[in-house]
Amino acid sequence: MNYTKIVRPWFDRLYKELRSGNLNPVGAQSRELSRLIRRGCATEFGRTHSLRRDMNYEQFRSQVPVTSYADIRPLVMRMIAGESDVLCPGVVRRYAQSSGTSDGKSKYIPISDESLRRNHYKGGSLVVASYMHLHPESRMFDGKGLILGGSYANELKLVDKRVKVGDLSATLIDCINPLVNLARVPSKRVALMKDWEKKLPAIVNAARKENITNISGVPSWFLTVLRRVIEAEGAQTIHDVWPNLEVFFHGGIAFGPYKEQYDRITRPEKMHYLESYNASEGFFAVQTSHDDVAMELLADAGVFFEFAPVQGDTQGDPVPLWEVEKGKIYALVITASNGLWRYPIGDTVQIESIDPVKITIAGRTKSFINAFGEEVMVHNTDAALSHICRELECEVADYTAAPLYADGGHKGRHQWLVEFIKAPADIDEFARRLDKALQDENSDYQAKRAGGIFLDPLSVTEVPRGTFDRWLKTTGKLGGQRKVPRLSNDRHIVEGVLSFLSQS
Repeated sequence: MNYTKIVRPWFDRLYKELRSGNLNPVGAQSRELSRLIRRGCATEFGRTHSLRRDMNYEQFRSQVPVTSYADIRPLVMRMIAGESDVLCPGVVRRYAQSSGTSDGKSKYIPISDESLRRNHYKGGSLVVASYMHLHPESRMFDGKGLILGGSYANELKLVDKRVKVGDLSATLIDCINPLVNLARVPSKRVALMKDWEKKLPAIVNAARKENITNISGVPSWFLTVLRRVIEAEGAQTIHDVWPNLEVFFHGGIAFGPYKEQYDRITRPEKMHYLESYNASEGFFAVQTSHDDVAMELLADAGVFFEFAPVQGDTQGDPVPLWEVEKGKIYALVITASNGLWRYPIGDTVQIESIDPVKITIAGRTKSFINAFGEEVMVHNTDAALSHICRELECEVADYTAAPLYADGGHKGRHQWLVEFIKAPADIDEFARRLDKALQDENSDYQAKRAGGIFLDPLSVTEVPRGTFDRWLKTTGKLGGQRKVPRLSNDRHIVEGVLSFLSQS
């Protein structure tokens, strides 16, 4: 039976809804803001900031400041403890854990029933609707989808057992319509397992004999799974195992560095790829064309967007969607049905199109490494390095770090170049302890390193004293405010330094 043909009319209606909202994004965004303000009036946050049901955007902007996670952390912790009507109406019992800010290891993003329904699940459905529109010949629902999920592992001492804190994907799998479970693998029990050393073989065993037509997840994680399936079946490519596999719905990190690796383990002529912008804070955009990697912003999916112009190392005042300019880069600020109010999520986006509004992710607002979904920030690496230097009685003059992608049988890892003032007695021991300290500082890096399944331990290369200054001089950037970027999400700086050393 052609099950895809049966469900296609529903996805066709969804696609028309996407087109309708994005044909008039100003109207859609104005309606979203009005709805969010009306709901927010009944909350403590709304009363504190004098929200009124009849507010327009200008009044809203003047009453509510840009609000970081540090500003709302105490309110979120009260919500986790069971208080109602704090940031959003009602009691919220589910939270997405993600990498923290300088005031804490992890952030806990509320996931309200409203945000699940109007944003996360709606966004996921729109991704599929977009793909179905692009591919009238698709038979993806004639088989099953393989979806990688996280778990509810967290480091909070929760008193209320009804409260669940963990990866966003764990909540999405846990709360999904039971009918969807008939069309996906693995089972919920396996999908939510905490121990990846047990979970990975369980996923492989659950999927290897199924008719998998679509896969969804983060590119770096899925490479490991697909390679394990290929190995288990003694195959050459994943299409030897799943001949009807047709699409990878991916997001979370840039796909470009992984495309060549996927081409090697698939039959490229049979594979399609579609990107979405789905973060712990919300589902924001979907790719609607294979010829255009830019993603369409979801103007009517429970999120009101603002854009702070990026001006060098500073940001201007946020503006609404109807004031953005094509080609410019902005830091994304959201107000959403999960209780985030004028909240900067830490990403920068470039406006690629105005009608409809399309974006590409330009990067993080600060130095970072997120090549494998680990979201490591400078405050994480600085704190880990300070801790290890105290332990080993050594001193670092400067450092830079970047991702090193999987190659030659090795998994991906972070590569550090470090210039010491006082070097440790054993550089390998230094690297081992630094890797552990970084896990202690960043829960996402800890998850990716768990069991050595997805990431290898970081490596440290000691460079001679004065290396960074001499390299900076060759770039014309040596001066009184010289600065070697601590973290980069590509290898441009690391390769530049290494090339400079090889020629010195």
